[in-house]
Amino acid sequence: MSYLLALDAGTGSIRAVIFDLSGRQIAVGQAEWKHLSVENVPGSMEFDLNTNWQLACQCIRQALKNAGLSGADIQSVACCSMREGIVLYNANGDAIWACANVDSRASHEVAELKEIHDWQFEAEVYSVSGQTLALSAMPRLLWLAHHRPDIYRDTATITMISDWLASRLSGWLAVDPSNAGTTGMLDLFTRDWRPDLLDMAGLRPDLLSPVKETGSLLGEVTHLAAQECGLREGTPVVMGGGDVQLGSLGLGVVRAGQTAVLGGTFWQQVVNLPQVRTDPEMNIRVNPHVIPGMVQAESISFFTGLTMRWFRDAFCAEEKLIADRMGIDAYTLLEEMAGRVPAGSWGVMPIFSDAMHFKQWYHAAPSFINLSIDPEKCNKATLFRALEENAAIVSACNLAQISRFSGVQFASLVFAGGGAKGALWSQILSDVTGLPVRVPEVKEATALGCAIAAGVGAGLYDDMAATGERLVRWSREFTPNPEYRELYDTMMLKWQKVYAEQLGLVDSGLTTSLWQAPGLTTGA
Repeated sequence: MSYLLALDAGTGSIRAVIFDLSGRQIAVGQAEWKHLSVENVPGSMEFDLNTNWQLACQCIRQALKNAGLSGADIQSVACCSMREGIVLYNANGDAIWACANVDSRASHEVAELKEIHDWQFEAEVYSVSGQTLALSAMPRLLWLAHHRPDIYRDTATITMISDWLASRLSGWLAVDPSNAGTTGMLDLFTRDWRPDLLDMAGLRPDLLSPVKETGSLLGEVTHLAAQECGLREGTPVVMGGGDVQLGSLGLGVVRAGQTAVLGGTFWQQVVNLPQVRTDPEMNIRVNPHVIPGMVQAESISFFTGLTMRWFRDAFCAEEKLIADRMGIDAYTLLEEMAGRVPAGSWGVMPIFSDAMHFKQWYHAAPSFINLSIDPEKCNKATLFRALEENAAIVSACNLAQISRFSGVQFASLVFAGGGAKGALWSQILSDVTGLPVRVPEVKEATALGCAIAAGVGAGLYDDMAATGERLVRWSREFTPNPEYRELYDTMMLKWQKVYAEQLGLVDSGLTTSLWQAPGLTTGA
């Protein structure tokens, strides 16, 4: 039998996942990694290149062992990663510095670029790349030029973290559009670099690696890499990509107009656009898809999964003990309790993530609004349901923003990730959006998409989009309850007005924002 290996570098861990050609997951090797905070550099999160490569090799060997396979059984490998994380190399091709996607050291440089160019530069960057400055690579490169000129001077080229993994395996450097697009330096329309943007930012425009599409052959596993990780020397190494875009491939979300909500620590609402365009109001991020010629509108709900974990750990110790004795997940028990609460959660409104406003993005202080002192109505079950309803409301607001600028009318949603494990949450998402919601069987959509790319590059599959559609399997489908349509529409309008008032408290300095984008000095 033939097997494919996906090497998936997330924010918190690295995983090696083995699939057979039918898309069935065979084995996983996983290790957590930590990003390094540099002393006296606020917001810094550097990526430990040496340690993390050793962990990647450890995961590959672990996955092979768990599957009872040898390196010779793997027919092809591809790599995917968190987006925004960058790696710099010297003229010899040696990696000399890297940072994770969560690195926010360059807040001053973001503000400086906005001030110097009076917002026009950021508008130009967004119109070309679909990105704003806050999460892009250019402010980080400027920070290095200002504070670590030795690194900046020695830098010959730049890639993303997935490309670094592929280079360690094959010895070749290149970037793919879906991940490199998040640097803010890649043109959505041509799917190639725009050196003039670096020049406008006062950076050297000669730092750019070759661009190769996802699913194209990069090289082969070298003798040294084979010794380190246990794969066979000569195994094809194929271009991978960004985690969300490869996750969409693994979910079969590959045609224009298709829509998915990816429910993890952050929730992403992604929509495949029928043509390349950006949002005139700069509210929504736009990224290259791994499907050549296609782009995705992407909105983000902040800390959705993290908020649920906080609520569980802070307030539900008793439910965790009961769930442990019953042999079930604590979230399952909490959903059962929340299922007995009426739709609307007695009017309780959580204030956590705002809808996405990419140009000037910040959040209100975390809170619950409109609580009562009636213990029959205001209790843990009610608050848990209110959080699930609020996550769906924020998703619906974000999808409405995408629909307004793109003209896409949604027929259904794919709901995947940790949030989709809950039947109640899936039903609430359907009720709030008014759309049918399909939940896939696959638990590792990003890794599956990466494996599909590996198979295409090795000639084991003919086409990425068709293979993604063929391999996806569905476990459940939820249809909206028309009785709740008016209720949730009213709730959404009220929540938007209340959230705007809560942002006013942040603006006046009375409360503290949950999060604000690097470079924003005030809420206003």
